Amino acid sequence: MSTQFITDGKGKRTAVILPVAEYEELQEDLQDLAVIAERRDEPTVAFADVVARLKKDGRLPH
Repeated sequence: MSTQFITDGKGKRTAVILPVAEYEELQEDLQDLAVIAERRDEPTVAFADVVARLKKDGRLPH
């Protein structure tokens, strides 16, 4: 099933019908963006520091 549009009498798009899988992907993307927005002001961590921590915790091979 592909994306479908509902139109009014003048042909203007007023609604959309999406496949469930596509809708769920969009919902996940929105949730990810909300988390990013909430954490915007948190301090960053350098990539090298993250890698070092993961190796120290045994989550990455040395």
